[in-house]
Amino acid sequence: MSKASRFFTDDDFEFMTEIALGAAAYRAAEAGEVMATAARIKNGDYGSWVREWEAMAERVRGLAEASRGADHRVSAREAYLRASSYYFNAAFFVVGTDDGERLPELWRAHRDCFESAAVLFDRPFEKVAIPYEGTTLEGWFFPADGARERRRPLAILNNGSDGTVTDMWVQGAAAGTARGYNCLTFDGPGQGQALFEQELHFRSDWEAVVTPVVDYACSRDDVDPERIALLGVSQAGYWVPRAIAFESRIAAAVADPGVVDVSEAMTNQLPSSMRKLLEQGNQEKFDSKVHLVERFSKSLRYTMKFRSLPYGTESPFEMFKLAGEYRLTPEIAKRVRCPLLITDPENEQFWPGHSQRLADMVGGSATVIRFTAEEGADGHCEPRAPALRAQRIYDWLDEQLAVR
Repeated sequence: MSKASRFFTDDDFEFMTEIALGAAAYRAAEAGEVMATAARIKNGDYGSWVREWEAMAERVRGLAEASRGADHRVSAREAYLRASSYYFNAAFFVVGTDDGERLPELWRAHRDCFESAAVLFDRPFEKVAIPYEGTTLEGWFFPADGARERRRPLAILNNGSDGTVTDMWVQGAAAGTARGYNCLTFDGPGQGQALFEQELHFRSDWEAVVTPVVDYACSRDDVDPERIALLGVSQAGYWVPRAIAFESRIAAAVADPGVVDVSEAMTNQLPSSMRKLLEQGNQEKFDSKVHLVERFSKSLRYTMKFRSLPYGTESPFEMFKLAGEYRLTPEIAKRVRCPLLITDPENEQFWPGHSQRLADMVGGSATVIRFTAEEGADGHCEPRAPALRAQRIYDWLDEQLAVR
């Protein structure tokens, strides 16, 4: 987006606002509500951000409850869906304020609104429990619209490091169900419910998460086990190729964008002296230097606190070292056999160049598609063009899975 048309000069505020604006394509936001909220927020002020998004969420939730009380189902579900987006927008930056402990509370408000919306669809969304290592992962099954066949192709939607189930509706399920796909998403370790209410944290061997999800999918009598696709966004651009290198039941996969080394999004921001401390394993000095800079940078304080949560550590050094384990090697990439679509958005701000690097590592089974600024589809996960993104991804999937 050109500088003249930006909502904020703060890049993080801008990105989250663009995501919210794009969600209007699938009724998970209203453009006017997003713009009105953004106009009241002071650039870079976390307290202002949380206050205004929570106020809008409360207002829209009130509209939803009034409509539900009067039995206006469509109005109620759309308002609940919007409120779920707005609550999580408030949650996203709350750890940058003095009320950081409210993060689980605001996340739960987001999820409660989503659950209220889910039961009001003509074909209600189904909350499911996926067996996983002695416990369960919470998932959501979205049934295909107007499906005549009992067994339908399935799109498993793999979220990124900090997305929500509402994001998965916008970034895959709404478009997929409209095209005759059943869709399934889940909160893996370090994500959503698994993080905030089960205290499960990220793991690099993501096949250990995806395989139980596929096991669950294959147990359903409304899923065609020969036509299962895995679609990943953001950090799942690493998790998806990692998983399909070991899980052979995936018929086709999508990485949006490709991610070869998760840690580069963080380490590339470090001065060489700090990278050297990481390489030397000098945790005490690394952490002390980070904490010193945090005293003068509220942005760094927020970033380190928020980004370390799903890794289960308060040590900056440990977070960076753990992130360094999320790296695809040529040996793993060469194990990928199913068709893999890799998006390559212009102006990718977190992992620039990784999509082509991943394609080169995977070889002939990989296809790269470009999204550009000219068509308004640039940036990480194409936040302002979800319909165009869905068109290209699902048209490709239709061909791979013979969906008509």
